Amino acid sequence: MNPASLARNLGSRHITRWTNLALLSVIGGAMLAGLFLVFQTIEVERAQREHSGNTARVLVELRNVGNAALNAETGQRGYLITLDQRYLEPYRTGRTQYQPALDRLRRSLGEDATARQLQLLDRIENLTRAKFAEMDESVALVRGGALFDARRQVLSDEGQEVMVRLRQAIREMEEIEVDLLGQAASDTASAEARVLPLLTGVMALLLLSLLLGYRLVSRTAQAEARAEQSAALAEARDRADLLARELNHRVKNLFAVILAIVSMSARDEPKAKPVVERISSRIRALLTAHEVTQGTQNQPPASLGNLIETTLAPYRSEYVLAEISGPETFLPAEHVTPLGLVLHELTTNAVKYGAWANGGLLTVRWDIDGGHLTINWDEGCQITDLDPARQGFGSMLMDSAARQLRGTIDRKFEPDGVNVRIVIPLEV
Repeated sequence: MNPASLARNLGSRHITRWTNLALLSVIGGAMLAGLFLVFQTIEVERAQREHSGNTARVLVELRNVGNAALNAETGQRGYLITLDQRYLEPYRTGRTQYQPALDRLRRSLGEDATARQLQLLDRIENLTRAKFAEMDESVALVRGGALFDARRQVLSDEGQEVMVRLRQAIREMEEIEVDLLGQAASDTASAEARVLPLLTGVMALLLLSLLLGYRLVSRTAQAEARAEQSAALAEARDRADLLARELNHRVKNLFAVILAIVSMSARDEPKAKPVVERISSRIRALLTAHEVTQGTQNQPPASLGNLIETTLAPYRSEYVLAEISGPETFLPAEHVTPLGLVLHELTTNAVKYGAWANGGLLTVRWDIDGGHLTINWDEGCQITDLDPARQGFGSMLMDSAARQLRGTIDRKFEPDGVNVRIVIPLEV
């Protein structure tokens, strides 16, 4: 290798290294931001639950204070009219209940009470005590034989005015608590809404990492073809393999962090557990599909059926249908990675544009004839937005994979669906 070529290779190696470091930094930043938002959402939900409990307690104690005053007034009026001692029972009960209810109300409001709530609390306490003082005085007059004075006092507007002001204060306090609870619920919803877009961004970064991993593997293969016996090539291959393994390790870690984020988001929401379990199972299936496509020369032959099943598993459900059939076939280790990438690309296209995007049926069948494996990938659906003439990265990937497999990949786009025919030799 001449000095100019060596310098170019070293420069390309440095650019690749810094590019990968930058990408991993972006992914790490996105994961940290996701964790921050998840913890923030959990904290907001916890605060909202505490607020809901406090609001319920405040509303209960407000009703207890109002009911104590109302029941006591009813008993007082009944006693003044009938002079029957039995009517004093609700009066006595309300008289013993109102002060403990006021104490519990003050504790429920706590240190987070607004200035207006504190004002209303003092007003409710003063009005309640004034109302019971007025009732105590009238009952005492009756017991002292001054029935006329007691009834004249009751017929005045003083007691009625106190009761009206008490009801108004209680009603305003209830409205404030309901408004505060609504604001807390709105904050919780806003925090939850920020998590989903970030998780979507993390998944996009993961897919970008998979593409980068393929790029690194492809570059390693090209370097091996250019200089097989070179010590410099051996060093470059070792470095590329190490970087590919590191990137694969990071991708697996990212999948694990996403699973942890999903699990933590539903830790305090039992009702969401079934949905979270379904999401987690699909993420684990996607991780398994990624691991299958990272085959190495040291792996034993893989089953074609398992490779196809694993690739389709993250997306299949009772509404997303696929039929798979074919004889038991074992692939050489060299075929696992390129064929896995082709299947992954076809599956992605089916999800984005093809059968699974349009409610159709995906059928995958394979057969062996004369030492050649033929795979027919059929998508039955109506496709209107697919441009067969467009040559994107997916087309380049499949062309490159066809060369690695020493076979052919033919795609046909018909009005009623897509057909892909893959023919590869089984002997390496």
